[in-house]
Amino acid sequence: MNGRVAAASGREEGRPSRQINIVLRNQDTPAVSHAAADSLAQAAPPKNNGHNEWFQELNRELDALVGLDNIKELVFEIYALLQIAKMRSDAGLASGGQAYHMVFKGNPGTGKTTVARIVAKLFQRMGVLTKGHLIEVERADLVGEYIGHTAQKTRDLVKKALGGILFIDEAYSLARGGDKDFGKEAIDTLVKSMEDHRSQFVLILAGYSSEIDYFLMSNPGLPSRFPIQVEFPDYTIDQLLQIAELMAKERDYILMPQAILKLKQHLLMEKTESLHAFSNARYVRNSIEKAVRAQAVRLLNQYESNSPGKQELMTLRTEDFKL
Repeated sequence: MNGRVAAASGREEGRPSRQINIVLRNQDTPAVSHAAADSLAQAAPPKNNGHNEWFQELNRELDALVGLDNIKELVFEIYALLQIAKMRSDAGLASGGQAYHMVFKGNPGTGKTTVARIVAKLFQRMGVLTKGHLIEVERADLVGEYIGHTAQKTRDLVKKALGGILFIDEAYSLARGGDKDFGKEAIDTLVKSMEDHRSQFVLILAGYSSEIDYFLMSNPGLPSRFPIQVEFPDYTIDQLLQIAELMAKERDYILMPQAILKLKQHLLMEKTESLHAFSNARYVRNSIEKAVRAQAVRLLNQYESNSPGKQELMTLRTEDFKL
């Protein structure tokens, strides 16, 4: 497994609060595949038809993501572990439960929320979680306005997350205010909930690498409770361009070669010279959406009395990328 995925025992910029997103999953029970034992030894994503059909579908969803090789290896490792645990149980062997609370470290736009949804689906299919839904929250959703309010808000969110995943974005913000800040109350409540509702939900903390590390040290009980810690690396320029073309294709647009070159030069400058943390795929998405708006204005001005052809409606040109 990639060196960026490590056991905790071996050891993202602020934005306005958003609504809590709840993604429900279905509750089909998977059949156990006997090919999992061989695949575990290979420690690589499956490339044959011996695995459950639903996992092959999940793997295709993962493969569609650009980069993230270490994350793909982690997902298969968890799948293999759960398959073998089921086989051990069927054979009368001990298959003690494991904790699957996780820490996702990385800059904005590196795929943390997307991967969390895939992990939720995996856990639901394998019977680790009964529902497999994802509740995504941030500091404002957890922290209250007076003593006792924070604990109640946090407990309510944990209750909603039972059977699924509670995903806390920019989790380090809970520790920024010091001992007298209500964020500490949220942390203490989360630690207690992890004990009170053992194996009933999975907690995923996400945020910048250095700030998440600081956050984990804010409570002595935190580091040992997160056995899976994963680094989400920044995308390379080539990967960002690949993401841009995929995003355009999903919207039935194509990028002209000169437009791709212009975007490439801009991304290089933005990654190296920006004073703020580069937001990776999120920045690319915003650039594509801005280009689509510029193209709409250009076409309306260019074709005042008639309609542009299909190819022209699909094409994003250099002048559409006002970067």
